[in-house]
Amino acid sequence: MKAALHGLKVLDFTQMMTGPFATMMLGDCGADVIKVEQPEGDPFRRSGETTLNGDGVFFLGVNRNKRGIALDLKTEEGRAAARALAAEADVLVENFRPGFTERVGIGYEALREINPRLVYCSISGFGRNGPDRNRPALDMIIQAISGVMQVTGTEESGPLKTGFPFSDLITALLAAIGILTALQARSKTGEGQRVDLSMLDASIFSQVPRDVYFDLTSKTPLRMGNQHWDIVPNNTYTTSDGRDIMIITINDKFWQVLCDALGAPELKTDQRFATKAARLANRDLVNETLSAIFATRDLVAWEEALSAAGAIYGAVRTWPEVFNDPHVVDNLLKTLPHPKGGHFKIINNPLSFSGTPTQILRSPPMLGEHNEEVLGRTGSAWPAAGA
Repeated sequence: MKAALHGLKVLDFTQMMTGPFATMMLGDCGADVIKVEQPEGDPFRRSGETTLNGDGVFFLGVNRNKRGIALDLKTEEGRAAARALAAEADVLVENFRPGFTERVGIGYEALREINPRLVYCSISGFGRNGPDRNRPALDMIIQAISGVMQVTGTEESGPLKTGFPFSDLITALLAAIGILTALQARSKTGEGQRVDLSMLDASIFSQVPRDVYFDLTSKTPLRMGNQHWDIVPNNTYTTSDGRDIMIITINDKFWQVLCDALGAPELKTDQRFATKAARLANRDLVNETLSAIFATRDLVAWEEALSAAGAIYGAVRTWPEVFNDPHVVDNLLKTLPHPKGGHFKIINNPLSFSGTPTQILRSPPMLGEHNEEVLGRTGSAWPAAGA
């Protein structure tokens, strides 16, 4: 059974995290992605202290399902090869500094002349226009400037980054949506278009629905750590064996469920806790009371009680617990071989389609691994995979 994007030709000039993650998503859905690197390779190959056969683990995590070639865009030969591939491509994705693609002859307007159906996606840090267009951008810089850090952490900790590359990932996901939207439009009009997205805009967009709150109140949301401004309890509590568990009661019904699970039915009618308004007014007392109760039993005991009662809860799991979970092992982990030897596990695409399932058919390519296959042929500038 063929994947949904089978036959879609994607020319990937991106590097580092954001662009490669977006094109990886297309590759998982069946697109034929050709990753184009400069002769020195994607810097992500050398990023981080952990490597496998010279390739950084971060690079290995976001570059599966791609053929790989190396082109020197500083030479006319390299630029000609890039233009020939672009003439046959359905999609081109790039995240160079604004202006670079125009200087080397693979800008949108130039390629549109030779391939009007091309969907051309540009990803930048701060946008292609404006005073910051040429500023270097990394995930944590964008988190800071976009306001994401301002609402992450606690008042005591000060602004914090998220525990994962949030701005990189949200930009990649929106870029993939943008590309698919432009392809749908092309199916109706016959014409491609440019999809333009900055990491800054994507990260600011991610703060929906707090935008309306800020507009109506002019107040910046407080940094509340694991707590919530409008829900109490909404916090983590430590069990007797030193583990943490997340508890949320979104309304009075779930407060009563929680009280039953805790073996503390008297809290259901305690006027300090019985209603949402009362719990909000007595936030510190709620947290103090629950902290004392959760400290009396271990995590396993609390999970059994909370599950039986139907409470909203979740243990704060360690990474070994997550990646050894039977569901994760059976459904979300896949082992890939490295072209030079050895194996590594990656997280499978979580999308499940009944008719066109995703697939992982290729390990991340070595630098220039498919140069002969892609560039050494006469005739069609876009040879079939494995040709």
